[in-house]
This record gives sequence, structure tokens and C-alpha cells, in this order.
Amino acid sequence: MAMVGLFWIAEGDVYVGAKPSGLAPGVRLTPEGVVSLGAGQSGFHLWEDVHALTVADVPVKSLKRQVGAVKDLAVGTVLELALSAGPGRVGDAPPLMTVCVESPDGDHELAAYVAAAVGYSQAEVDLSRALLSRLTEGAATMATTLAAMSEWGRGWEGGSPRRAEREGLLREWVG
Repeated sequence: MAMVGLFWIAEGDVYVGAKPSGLAPGVRLTPEGVVSLGAGQSGFHLWEDVHALTVADVPVKSLKRQVGAVKDLAVGTVLELALSAGPGRVGDAPPLMTVCVESPDGDHELAAYVAAAVGYSQAEVDLSRALLSRLTEGAATMATTLAAMSEWGRGWEGGSPRRAEREGLLREWVG
């Protein structure tokens, strides 16, 4: 599993945001279309019906956000020890992004958890948005782009690549 820009690639599966588990919300990109997952947002949008695919509410990495994440981790650890609440307290869910699917039957707003703990670099956000736009350019473009992403995911071993490599992959997939 690896994060590349706004995408989470697990083996051959491509998600916008974090890969959901259980009833958590998420968005999966398949060769057939955009699949919304999780409680309260099940749905499927065929690529031929998707006119635009955008993402809003994306946290951009900043020094303030990084310092805040470290502070929250430290305070959370102290509270866990002091209150003996144990790990995994309720309410520790990551922030949500909004994946917008524009189709003939209207605009659909889907929720997906953010995969980056302190946000995404501005370059990764911009490249990811360009890649989402590319996926709606037509069947051939979508198929080859999504296939390249899936193929990379099946061959990748280890965690997420470093920032420069992630940006390079996004540039390659955007074309």
C-alpha cells in the first residue's frame, strides 16, 4: 500500500484519499467507474457518465499544520496515559475530503478520509487534481492512466515513496 498524491494505491486498487475499512467512507476508482463506499454513500458512476471529477477540502501541508500534528500527538499521548483510555480513542478520525462527481443526473459529493497526516504538498494536490481531470477525458485515456496506476501498485513493495518520487509518478500519469 502506498500514498501517491491524493491517491491510495493498494495492490491494484486505486482510491481517492485513504482506503476505507468497515463502514468508513471512501472512493474507489475502477476501470468501470467511480465507486462510493461506506455507510450512507453507496453508489456507482460509470466513466462514460462522469463529466468532471474534482476534490475539495484538501488539507495542504504547512509548517503550522505539522506543528499542530505534533502537538496533538503529544497531548493525545499524555491524555491516554493520564486517563487510561487506551489507544484508539473515539473521535480520532482523520479529516474528510469531498470528491465531487459531475454527471448528467447531477453533482454528487462523496466523502473520503485524508491519507496524509499533516496534509499534502501543494504540488501533489495540483498534480492529483490534473490527474483526476485526465481520467474524465475519455475511455482510452482513463483506461491507460488507471492501468498504469494499478500496475505500479501491484509492483510496489514498501510504504509510500518519498515526495520527489510521488510527484514524478503523478507527472508521468498526467502525461
